[in-house]
Amino acid sequence: MTYGQVLLGILISAVLSENFILVKFYGICPFMGVSKKIDTALGMGMAVTFVMALASAACYAVNLLLIRLELQYMQTVAFILVIASIVQVVEMFLKKMVPALYKALGIFLPLITTNCAVLGVALVNAQQEYDFLQSVINGACGGLGFTLAIVLFASVRERVDKADCPQCFRGYPLALIAAGLIALAFMGFSGLKIF
Repeated sequence: MTYGQVLLGILISAVLSENFILVKFYGICPFMGVSKKIDTALGMGMAVTFVMALASAACYAVNLLLIRLELQYMQTVAFILVIASIVQVVEMFLKKMVPALYKALGIFLPLITTNCAVLGVALVNAQQEYDFLQSVINGACGGLGFTLAIVLFASVRERVDKADCPQCFRGYPLALIAAGLIALAFMGFSGLKIF
């Protein structure tokens, strides 16, 4: 298998067959909280994609340092600190440059720091022993998979909110049912073999 095929496999896997939200169930908090409108969901997805790609690159370098110092057991703590720093920079940027998106994301923007998907991609990269390029592609494509999932879910929620359904299903119960059905659809990609 060539290096290009490996990268293509990582790309398709991160977006479809190993989607962090719909298959691994990481990052459910922003998935449920920011998915009421498509534009807000898209903004959150882009922010998470940027943070995941940047965090993957930074955590790769930190992981090399930890391995050299024989401190691999500190990976989780070190990765969380790196991710928190990156999120702070993204938050300051959005506040200054895109204030409407900053206000729309609200409390969920700082919560990217504790988003399991962002930490999960850094840990998966370390576990799989990906090189730098593989780590960045896994992070960026994991973020694209996150964006795809949250935008799909937002579009479903916009339609479901207008649907006539029994009172007991309105709001989060129907949203959870819709999320489960979308997750089942994505699990259909689990048997996908690239090469």
